Amino acid sequence: MAVLGIDIGGSGIKAAPIDVDTGDFLAKRYRIPTPSPGNPDQVIEVIRRVVDHFDWNGRIGAGFPGVVRRGVVETAANVSHEWVGQNLAELIEDATGCQAVALNDADAAGLAEMRFGVGRKYDDAYVLFLTIGTGIGSAFFVKRELWPNSELGHLQVRGKDAEHRAGDAVRKEKNLSWKKWAKRLSEVLQIYDFLFNPDAIILGGGVSKKIKKYGKYLENVQAEVLPAELRNQAGIVGAAMSAEESIIIR
Repeated sequence: MAVLGIDIGGSGIKAAPIDVDTGDFLAKRYRIPTPSPGNPDQVIEVIRRVVDHFDWNGRIGAGFPGVVRRGVVETAANVSHEWVGQNLAELIEDATGCQAVALNDADAAGLAEMRFGVGRKYDDAYVLFLTIGTGIGSAFFVKRELWPNSELGHLQVRGKDAEHRAGDAVRKEKNLSWKKWAKRLSEVLQIYDFLFNPDAIILGGGVSKKIKKYGKYLENVQAEVLPAELRNQAGIVGAAMSAEESIIIR
């Protein structure tokens, strides 16, 4: 079955039709920069353009950078706070005429990684999936069941959100070496490890493909730490999965 997956981010909105049985892309990924400040009218207009680009008239799944409950946005990170209280799923349906499901972007990426990526080997385990990019997104899985909207990037570390200590944007902004950045990431992972005791921590996002540069510097984490396989494709694939399975995050 083909579903259009859309990954809404602070810098770009990415989409592709997905074969949800295999996780394969059925067309080349299409990306449009997120208009500033990323308010509902602007983002929905981009989604309308995406739908037109693919000449799409089927189901749509959308991942959003914030807490999403029953399609309604409750927090907004890296996009306009005008989103809070808006029903993203209904806005997409009204604009496109397509049935839509919306969920947190890290939850979407985690769903994809657990089915089609490295997470598929963890059937009877407690897994913490992290997306490390501009911020840090998180998704919890207990025996493959998702506990949604965890938002661990906002857990306080040294008086700051964890993502403001160890997000990839911080590494770039401060021009940190991989070793120095890994020390910050280790500190965050140690706290997650201590508080939640996962069997495995999967690192997704853009840094997943660079783990050879920093992985050897990660220290004192009891959980198995390993890179995601789907990388930046996971959000699109997981968003499509959510629509195919009619996942409504409660």
